[in-house]
Amino acid sequence: MPVITFKYEDLKDLGIDIEKERLIDILPMLGSDIEDYDDETIKVEFFPNRPDQLSIEGVSRSLKGFISQEIGFPDYEVEKSNGKVIVSEEVRKIRPYIAFAIIENVNFTGDKLKEVMDFQENLHWVIGRDRKKVAIGIHNLDVIDGPFNYIATKKDENSFIPLDNSNEMNPGEILNKHEKGAKYAHLLEGFDKYPLILDKNEQVLSMPPIINGELTKLSEDTKNILVDVTGTDEKAVNQTLNIICSSFGEVGGKIKSLEIAYSDKTITTPNLSPQIRNVHVDTANELIGIDIDVNEAQKLLSKARMDSEILNDNELKVTIPSYRVDILHEVDLVENIAIQYCINKIKTSLPDIATIAYEHSWFASDKIIREVMIGLGFQEVMSLMLTSEENHYTKMKQKEDEHVQVSKPITIDRTMIRKSLINSLMEFLEDNKHEDLPQKIFEIGDVLYIDHSKETNVNVVKKLAGAICHSTANFTEIKSTVAAILDNLGYEIAIESSKNPTFISGRVANLQGSSKNGKIKGFFGEVSPEVISNFELEYPVIAFEIEFL
Repeated sequence: MPVITFKYEDLKDLGIDIEKERLIDILPMLGSDIEDYDDETIKVEFFPNRPDQLSIEGVSRSLKGFISQEIGFPDYEVEKSNGKVIVSEEVRKIRPYIAFAIIENVNFTGDKLKEVMDFQENLHWVIGRDRKKVAIGIHNLDVIDGPFNYIATKKDENSFIPLDNSNEMNPGEILNKHEKGAKYAHLLEGFDKYPLILDKNEQVLSMPPIINGELTKLSEDTKNILVDVTGTDEKAVNQTLNIICSSFGEVGGKIKSLEIAYSDKTITTPNLSPQIRNVHVDTANELIGIDIDVNEAQKLLSKARMDSEILNDNELKVTIPSYRVDILHEVDLVENIAIQYCINKIKTSLPDIATIAYEHSWFASDKIIREVMIGLGFQEVMSLMLTSEENHYTKMKQKEDEHVQVSKPITIDRTMIRKSLINSLMEFLEDNKHEDLPQKIFEIGDVLYIDHSKETNVNVVKKLAGAICHSTANFTEIKSTVAAILDNLGYEIAIESSKNPTFISGRVANLQGSSKNGKIKGFFGEVSPEVISNFELEYPVIAFEIEFL
């Protein structure tokens, strides 16, 4: 999860004079986890559903509400500027959405510049999925002139000096030779032109989503900035800009909007208009387990930095700040009421029902599978259903396909829900490569497939996977192992050739089987040396995966 570090003095500078011990008691009540602290600084880990709290300004805003120092809707004025951004039709095929803002009277002295850079990077992966969905550029406005142009350029045109460099490079060279370019080149893979942002003098501000230009580098002396947010998701782009603008607005930054001119429309950003949603007091009381009236609910919402209008004895119309991108449903407002009421004040109680439980057949079958696997000398591992595209696809030499993504991942290596178990076994072997060989591990677990015919749009499937690692592991061993497993489980199987890229060509096979309990399909073979190297292993690995249909 994102961790931000700030000094107690930073809070004092923002108008909060609170004892360290009380602060340490309060922060967990706001949905955070205190990692570490000393006499001067504190490290706090916030859940990714609150990206507005990934800056000291956002933390300060929430704290002021919680302790009733400042309550109600924080209204940040947006002044219209004469600035304009012209979007090329070509770039809309590559990275189609962009939003801009000007912020004047900023202060980057002391640690502020580093804090802003950390805030930017945290937003890059909490909302931006490591720049794939959203990328942010923050520029020194005083060295450039508008109008600005968002264009697509050929790889050998529009050379510029990338950030923290001294030599000019063209976009193609940046993707091949620059450290950041090589890291994020995959985001522009498949395109023959690349996005650039230029000012009116054709000076390059940045190459989204790769790197900014040295021209607009920030310093402690920077007073006015231009913020650009580009991406593949229009909603996420605008939400990110709103969070950034609100953070600067909290400390007196003067926010100005610009016109974004597309070929078919013109919009103005940022748009800090609030959203309106209703909440019912009886719903809050029932879900939280408290007994408050509509007036108390209004006070609690005010502490959560929201204004509200009482419609009747049971309902409020709530005005929600634009930076609160986590408010999607009435229950999210109920959660805020619970937080401001204070979780520790809610009394526990047992539900007034009695039930008799029976083991579900879905899990009862797991016992039989475990007995067979343990009898064959395997050890069970249990991994998270969450993984990352890199581990699930790239390292396994698989082509990325449709899968369930996590909208606001807690960590950068937990961004999707798995469709296979084998990469989790490879990760386990990587983490335990210091242990003695041979290693024989297995996992029984659920995976998720996208299935639009289902009410939830997903299909939950049970799988069994196993991996063996030692110096002489080979195809014959994994074939006989799979045959023994399925024979003990009562399946008759048929084997055919396979071209699964995770495995060595010619040493991998697909299987299908059936029994009185149902059908199965799967594959087994010798894992490719490239995949083994991707997980930093040194010995051969053989593996199988079986899906229960």
